[in-house]
Amino acid sequence: MSKPTVGAQLFTVRAHTRTLPDIAETLRRIREIGYTHVQISGFGPVDAKDVANAVQAAGVEVSCTHMGWPRFLNELDRVIEEHRWWGCRHCAIGGLPGDYHSAEGLQRFVKELEPIAARLADAGMDFSYHNHNHEFIPIDGEPWLARLYETAPADVLKAELDTYWVQAGGADPAAWIRKCAGRAPLLHLKDMTVAEGREQRFAPIGEGNMNWPAILEAAEAAGVEYMLVEQDNCYGRDPFDCLAASYAQLRAWGYR
Repeated sequence: MSKPTVGAQLFTVRAHTRTLPDIAETLRRIREIGYTHVQISGFGPVDAKDVANAVQAAGVEVSCTHMGWPRFLNELDRVIEEHRWWGCRHCAIGGLPGDYHSAEGLQRFVKELEPIAARLADAGMDFSYHNHNHEFIPIDGEPWLARLYETAPADVLKAELDTYWVQAGGADPAAWIRKCAGRAPLLHLKDMTVAEGREQRFAPIGEGNMNWPAILEAAEAAGVEYMLVEQDNCYGRDPFDCLAASYAQLRAWGYR
């Protein structure tokens, strides 16, 4: 078993990636923390070539991306071109519009995805799906997400599981990582804690209650390539400080 590489999901610092100068400074700060890889997500309207230059200048690599499903449907040539500029082979979406979250919508998504996945494969790229908790709503007694991975072959659809949202869906993140072994190049690492009033909250890695020994062991066994640290909400804390705290904990556990 090999250890996955740790990266920063830049959606965490999305307030600092709206302009090219901000992106360049954000990438510099991310590298300074210690991260060598990033996932592009939540950027403002900036030129992809300029982003590629900023990435190179900061000394980081783009391991993966998040883009909206309509871009894959309508702008696939451009999407492939952008990923080539960034030297990135793992494409992903953060979710689907609500009308896909039914048995019929699932079938439509897989049918739409098949030719897109084939084009991406020809370009040396693949496509992953990122879950939230609503994908665990049952369809005929089975979670929508389980039905999705049973329907779409592994060479068409990869998994980008999200530890927090799997837990929030009432499922076991480690068990789901093992379930997706061999088709899960990407994994979102998020911790979950409980605040006053029984509110579930995001937290830096190691500051919550997730079963990290089991999750990390499963990630290594399943062949995960990149573990992307993300915190959707920092609740007033500096998001860079949160990413730094997560990286320090993962480094203490032997990950880089």
